[in-house]
Amino acid sequence: MIGYISDNLLLPILDFFYGLVPSYGLAIVALTVVIRLALFPLSAGSIRSARRMRIAQPVMQKRQAEIKSRFASNPQKQQEEMGKLMKEFGSPLAGCLPLLVQMPILFALFATLRGSPFADVPYTLNLKVLPAEQIAAVEPKPFTSASHSIFVTETDHFPVIASLPGGTKIGTGDSVQIQLQAKSGEAFGEILDGVENGKSFLPAWTVTKGESIVSVSEAGEITALSPGDATVEGKIPGLAARSGFLFIKALGQVGFYTDGAVNWDIAILVGSFGLSLFISQLLSGMGMPANPQQSTANKITPVLITGMFLFFPLPAGVLLYMVIANIFQALQTFLLTREALPDNLQAIVDEQLKQQPAAATAGGVSGSRLPFEPKGGNK
Repeated sequence: MIGYISDNLLLPILDFFYGLVPSYGLAIVALTVVIRLALFPLSAGSIRSARRMRIAQPVMQKRQAEIKSRFASNPQKQQEEMGKLMKEFGSPLAGCLPLLVQMPILFALFATLRGSPFADVPYTLNLKVLPAEQIAAVEPKPFTSASHSIFVTETDHFPVIASLPGGTKIGTGDSVQIQLQAKSGEAFGEILDGVENGKSFLPAWTVTKGESIVSVSEAGEITALSPGDATVEGKIPGLAARSGFLFIKALGQVGFYTDGAVNWDIAILVGSFGLSLFISQLLSGMGMPANPQQSTANKITPVLITGMFLFFPLPAGVLLYMVIANIFQALQTFLLTREALPDNLQAIVDEQLKQQPAAATAGGVSGSRLPFEPKGGNK
């Protein structure tokens, strides 16, 4: 499904924006905004649910304990009262469904930005070399890799697969040819013959595991040397992997620290991601009663997630998408915090604010309603 969404939805949108403004950096920004706008209703549902559960959860937990205690000997009545409680405040799982619905699109967007044209595309083949006397008893099972859309020009791309017709089990002394071809069956090399500088998109094949087990030629011919397990990888260069955008040196660049030097463009992107995440979390608690535990989590979580991307690096193009998406999320959160709460939840907030006058005053909250909220909340 992810590959289908990428090939039939995201890449056509990307082609459209690149046709308007020939900049892959701007195309990433535009693609991110379009997807976030399309997912706005689903994201809004999750944000609203999380905001309301943050208020209602302490009361719900107290009421649930009371219901279980009061109707301990009457499971049917207990279930009935629990249903009324959920109807009054909503289910804690209500915010999960919108997230689940949008996940395939977000995963497809993520995969699109990690592939061609923004990064070099790897094809990995895990091989098993058997002694010559054993391979005759093995039934050949053709191997086909996952499909990747390969850009050969700014607007032309083709789904390309790598295959081994005889399978990944090879006999000692045998040689097999890796075949790269479009889903239509046309050889990738034939496609490149009609492309200017097409030979620059031929993959560079290397043995990444088991150099004493197999060897591979520049043309992708594998020769089995001795029994064992081996891995061969070929990388097709990404058309825009080395293209810059604003302060970004290369959209396909990976890693905060490479070749003994700090990549400051990656550092800026990672820092911007952490800052935008921190701001989004602050906005999600705007106008809420002080919660020291939540405040600590809001400070620690962005630091942990940001640090993770220093040790598990992503291409600069993916980081650019994540920063733009976070900024959009922060704006969406800010808008939704201005919505009036249902009266029952507003009453809970009012009571909590009365119990924390000092925190409410320090946070700039006055009166009995949340900042920016009109009188007479929605029921």
